[in-house]
Amino acid sequence: MKTTHLILACLGLITLAGCDFDSSSSNDTSSPDNKPPNILFIVVDDAGVDQFEVFGYGGATPANTNSISALAEAGVRFRNTWSMPTCSPTRSTFFNGQYPFRSGVRNAIVSNNLANSQPSPYTLTVPKLLREQKGYVNALIGKMHLTGSDLGPENHPLGDDAMRELGWDYFAGYLDGAPYPIDTTAGGVAEEGTYQCGFVPNTTADATLGADYGICYLPDGDHVEMQDIETYPTPGRTCVEMGGILDPWATVASAERHAELDFNIQNGFYTGEWKINLEDGSNRTVLVHEPEARGYRTSKEAQLAIDWIQGQQQYHSDTPWMMTLGFSALHAPLQPPPAALLPHQDATLSLLGCGTPVANAASELGLPATGDIADFSQQRVIAQHMLEAVDHEIGRLLVETGIATQQDDGSLQYQPDSNTVVVLVSDNGTYMPSVKLPFDPRRAKGSLYQSGVWVPLIVTGPESIVASPNRDVEHMVNTTDLFSLFRELAGIDESVLPDYPQLDAQSVRPYLESAYQSSIRTTNFTEQGTNISAEAAPPCVIPAANTCVQIFPQAEVCEDQSGVWYGPGSEANPDGFTSCCAVNEYLVATGGEAVELFPHQQYGIRNDDFKLVRRSILNCATDQLVDTEEFYEINQSTDPEELKLDRAGDDLLEGTLTAEQQHNLTLLRAELEALLLTASNCPGDGNNDGVVDKKDLEEWAYWADTEAGRGLSSWYDLNHDGITDEDDRYIIQDNMGSDCRS
Repeated sequence: MKTTHLILACLGLITLAGCDFDSSSSNDTSSPDNKPPNILFIVVDDAGVDQFEVFGYGGATPANTNSISALAEAGVRFRNTWSMPTCSPTRSTFFNGQYPFRSGVRNAIVSNNLANSQPSPYTLTVPKLLREQKGYVNALIGKMHLTGSDLGPENHPLGDDAMRELGWDYFAGYLDGAPYPIDTTAGGVAEEGTYQCGFVPNTTADATLGADYGICYLPDGDHVEMQDIETYPTPGRTCVEMGGILDPWATVASAERHAELDFNIQNGFYTGEWKINLEDGSNRTVLVHEPEARGYRTSKEAQLAIDWIQGQQQYHSDTPWMMTLGFSALHAPLQPPPAALLPHQDATLSLLGCGTPVANAASELGLPATGDIADFSQQRVIAQHMLEAVDHEIGRLLVETGIATQQDDGSLQYQPDSNTVVVLVSDNGTYMPSVKLPFDPRRAKGSLYQSGVWVPLIVTGPESIVASPNRDVEHMVNTTDLFSLFRELAGIDESVLPDYPQLDAQSVRPYLESAYQSSIRTTNFTEQGTNISAEAAPPCVIPAANTCVQIFPQAEVCEDQSGVWYGPGSEANPDGFTSCCAVNEYLVATGGEAVELFPHQQYGIRNDDFKLVRRSILNCATDQLVDTEEFYEINQSTDPEELKLDRAGDDLLEGTLTAEQQHNLTLLRAELEALLLTASNCPGDGNNDGVVDKKDLEEWAYWADTEAGRGLSSWYDLNHDGITDEDDRYIIQDNMGSDCRS
C-alpha cells in the first residue's frame, strides 16, 4: 500500500535537494508573491516549562537558552499549553489533531505494541494536508517516535517506509523512541561499567581511569594522534565527538588495534541507526559503524535540517516547505554534550553526574553529594547542558538558513523577510531527575500532573501573521491544536477537512493576530492509557517514583529510565515476573513494601482555575480496575509563592469543598464524560473512514497477504491478536454496511 507514492505521482513533485545522507480560519497567510509561509517546526524532547527562564521558570540557575528566548521575544509565548504525558501520544496529536482515545496511540510506542496503537497510514496528517492543498514539500529530521521499529518487526508493518507513508517527502532520523544506552566500555577499550559517560575522561576528571593522550581511531579506518595536551585537552571526549574511539595512552597506531575496537556498539547520543527515506522513493539505513551515524546527535540533527532548508532555498525557492525537526535531547540517557556547544566550555563541569569521581564535586557547586537527591542534582546539571546544546544548535540553524541574523553582541534577530514561521514546542514535561524547582519531580513526565503535561509553545513569524510580538498568551492551548495552527498558517480552509473522523484541534491563529483574543477553549484535556499488545510487557519498578510499570519490553530500556527490571533475567527471578502484582507479592514476601501500580488509564481535564484527574488502577486482590479522582486548584503564576500546582497533599477532595469548588467539579466531571462519549467504536472499519464496506475487504486482503511478507500486525488486525488473518475478515463481513459517521 503505497498511498504516499500515489499522491506524489499525482502532484508531479520534482526531486528535492539532497542532504548529507544523499541528499477554523480561512485567512490568507501568503506573502505578497502569494507563496504560503515556510514552516519550521522544532520539537524539544522532555523539556517542560520548568526548564525555561523565558516562560518565567528555570530553577535557581536557569539554562542559558538565548536562541529560544530570542524566538520568544520575536513571537508569542503560549504559557498555558498542555501535551500528553509521554512522547508518542503527543507527537501524534501534532499531526492528526486527535486525542489519544481516538487515534489509539495512548502511550509511548514500544516494540510489543501492535499497529493498532500506532498512527494509521489512512489518517489525514499535516504533511499530507499541506502537500495536497497548497503544494508544500515536507521533511522530517531526527526523532518523532510515531511508529514501531526494527526492534519489533512483527509489529512494524510499514517498515522503513513508515514516515513516507505518513506523509513526509524526505525523512532522515530514527524510528526508535530514544538513543541507545551509553557504552560504558568506550568502544571496547575497558570493561563494562568503566566509563559512565561513554568516553575516556582526562585525568583531571578521573585520575585513576582517565587518559590525557592517545590514538583516536575513526570508523573509516583512519586515525588521529592526540598527543598534544594543549591541542587535545580532553582527547577521549574530542574523539567520540568525531565519531571515533580513543585508545588511551597509546602512542603508535596500528591496523590490528583498530580491528580490536568495537564500532558496532551504540553509545547514547554519540551514535545512532539512521533511517533515510529519499525523495525518489528509495530508502537507506545508516548503521552504527558507518561514519555518518557517528557524532553528537543534536548537531547532526541540526545540520541535516540546515542542509535540507538550504537546498530548498537554492533550488526550489518558489515551493513552500515545512521542516519538522525533532531533537532527541533531553531524553535519557543523560550524556554530556560537546563542550563547544556550551556557553561555558568547561569540560570537567560537564562530566558531572557520569559516575566518575568528579561527580563527588557536587558539593562544590552547592549540591548534595550523596543519596538519591544528589543523583538527581547531578542529572539536572547534565540535562541543563543538553538543553543549552540544543539552544546553541537552534541558533546555528536559524542563522545559517537566514531565518535569523546574529548581531554584534551575539544575540539573534528574527528575519521576517525569510517568510518562515517558527513553531517550537516540547512533547511532554521534564523527566523526573531533571525537573527544576518549584515543579514536582515525582509528578513529572509520565504523569497527568502539571509537571508532566505543561509544555512551552512559541510561535514566531512575520508581522502579517504574528501581531504585537513579545507577549504572552495565558489562554488554554492543547498540542492537538497545532494541527489547526499548521493548517491556518498554510491558508487552508477548515471546510476541506473530512467530517469523519472527529478532530479535537481548536484554532490558534486568532491568538497570533490579536493580543486581545478571548479564550477559544473552555477546557483542556490530557490522557494516558495502555497501548494494545498481544502480550503485556514485563514489570519494571521505578524506585524514585515508587511505581511499577509494564511498558518497557526490554531490560535495557527499563534500566535506562533508572528502573529495576523484574522480567526474564532479573536478579529477583531469572524466569521473570509476569505482572506488577506478582512483583508486589515478591516484595512483601521478602520483607519489603509493595509499590504503586501505574494506572491502566488516566484522564485530566481543566478549566481556567480547576483540574480534575481520574485514574484507573488495577486492584491486585480483586483483579478489577478501580477508578479514583483527584481535584485541584491550579494557575500559571511565575511567582513560586503564588504558583498553584497539583501537588500531593493539595487534593481538594480530601477536604470539604466550597460551593465554587463543588460547582467546578460538577462541570469538569460532566465535560469529561461528554468528551469520552464522542469516541467512535466501528468494528470492521480498518481504514477509519467511518463505514464498513468493500474497501475494507480490499485493504484487509493487502495486509493479510502472507506471500508478500505481511499477515502480522496491521490496522486490519481487528481482533488484536497480532495476526491479520481470516478471523479479521469475518469481523468485516459481520459488520458489512455499518455506518459509524453519525
